[in-house]
Amino acid sequence: MLNYKIKRIMDIIGAGSAIIIFMPLMLLIALMIKLTSKGPVIFRQERVGLNSKKFVMYKFRTMKVQNSEEEMVRWTRKGDPRVTPIGRILRRMSLDELPQLLNVLQGDMSLVGPRPERPYFVEKFRKEIPGYMEKHDVRPGLTGWAQINGYRGDTPIDKRVEYDRYYIENRTIWFDVKIIILTIFKGFINKNAY
Repeated sequence: MLNYKIKRIMDIIGAGSAIIIFMPLMLLIALMIKLTSKGPVIFRQERVGLNSKKFVMYKFRTMKVQNSEEEMVRWTRKGDPRVTPIGRILRRMSLDELPQLLNVLQGDMSLVGPRPERPYFVEKFRKEIPGYMEKHDVRPGLTGWAQINGYRGDTPIDKRVEYDRYYIENRTIWFDVKIIILTIFKGFINKNAY
């Protein structure tokens, strides 16, 4: 229980500080999105979090506005024509994820934890991958053990789950600090982020 409270305090201080530090960059990104493509600056998408509760996750919009049904069931692939030129840069550098700091402040996400998935894929993977639903025993994260080890985007879901389960079984405040530090040094730019 103490670790949970410390983790939540770390989330609030960390996300709040990051929003202040990155605010000028976030405003610049918002302006670039608005000037280069039609549609909203912020993309909202339903995800599944702690205890399988659904929540709305925020990202900077990196794609052309599309049919919501199509968007719910398709992953982004390499060379995906839906991604805007600015979106390609934001995705490569993980800058599209910055609005999720608001999700952390709201308590839907943590700074560190398994990445949340869309309801369609949760239903699909829960039937196909043993232990998949264990990731919903903890709050989803902005970054995680799978992500800093290269398992994000179009990578094997079973490997992501393997790393997520390792994190859940071994999580401590110090493990979270290690993941945050590794994210700063090697987790932002990723060859699998399309």
